[in-house]
Amino acid sequence: MPFLEALKLAVAAILGHKLRSFLTLLGVIFGVATVIVVVSLIEGFNAYVDEKIADIGTNAFAVRKYSLDDFSSIEALNAARRRNKDITLEDVDALRSRGGAIREVGAKADALGAVKYAATTLFRVHISASTANIADIERIEAQSGRYFNQTEDASRKNVCFIGSDVAEKLFPVADPLGQTIRVDGKAYQVIGVGKALGSVFGQPRDMYVAVPLSTFLATYGSRRSLAVSVTSAGPENYQEAIDEAQAVMRTRRKLSPNEKDNFGIITPKAINELRDKIFGTIQVAAIGVTSISLVVGGIVIMNIMLVSVSERTKEIGIRKSIGARRSDIVKQFLAESTMLSLFGGAIGITIAYLLAKLVAVLTPVPTSLPLVAVTFALLVSASVGLISGVYPAWRAARLDPIEALRAE
Repeated sequence: MPFLEALKLAVAAILGHKLRSFLTLLGVIFGVATVIVVVSLIEGFNAYVDEKIADIGTNAFAVRKYSLDDFSSIEALNAARRRNKDITLEDVDALRSRGGAIREVGAKADALGAVKYAATTLFRVHISASTANIADIERIEAQSGRYFNQTEDASRKNVCFIGSDVAEKLFPVADPLGQTIRVDGKAYQVIGVGKALGSVFGQPRDMYVAVPLSTFLATYGSRRSLAVSVTSAGPENYQEAIDEAQAVMRTRRKLSPNEKDNFGIITPKAINELRDKIFGTIQVAAIGVTSISLVVGGIVIMNIMLVSVSERTKEIGIRKSIGARRSDIVKQFLAESTMLSLFGGAIGITIAYLLAKLVAVLTPVPTSLPLVAVTFALLVSASVGLISGVYPAWRAARLDPIEALRAE
């Protein structure tokens, strides 16, 4: 029997019992839909972390007071608080003077404050202070105006670069450029508005006021730990720049070779490894649990195909009596079970896609449905149908044609 003929017979048999076929497919539909939704959420989350959190600049890494390992538990974090020294401007200068594979070194600090313009006051706004080169390191883009420059930072100018949310709330109709706002009571001139960044897990990223680091430290005090961003001279020097930064920090802290770093060097790779460490087991478990419904769907298909063999015993006898071989009968029933499961997989993928879009619209949870996941889901659903149909097809092929013709 040609393969195309087997497919035609399979489709005809499925359409001949529409309600039964649909009820048979429910297990596969829900199984594929739940697996795809879970995969979509996982892929969306991973892409979200790569784009919003792990993307810390081109050829860039961060030097922090704490390492990512310090956040493994409350005890580890408290121990790091006691052990680790603050990162100071002297550390920043030492990293800058290192040269070699290190190209740029920028520093940041932050606080929460009140921002006022005219009669409007915004509370708990992120006050972000930085050196001027942070704009290049972190690829900060201006929607209008510009970021402050090195001269303004060195001379402690009272200028600021505001986020789009701050601009929208303080200046709903007016142009913010050139206006004077008050940050915790101190006057700053707006010289630029940042390009909208959106949110991270529902937390806005555009509710900020960026000011020169020197101005910030003179106002809020210098007894605080700075966050340092470092770039390498090129991709080929990236690891060398990390090693140099580590050597500088260890030397300044007078650490012996057997002592652990009392600072952290954070790279995109380290962030992703932490993500995989925290969520990797959860991801595998989630996919494994949701896949159980696919197994149930396969069992349902097997049962229905066995019923179908019993119902079509006479048909099988007639086909055998006019020359159908065992392989033809096997091919027919395998094609039917596989097509059943494929239809279920396609419906499940459609439902999962719509659910993922709905989740992305109604919640801050990101979703992503890669083509490879869709292809894999179809292959898995087809495999479930094929495996489930093996025993019923074997039963049908072994029927004696004379006994089958006598069946009522």
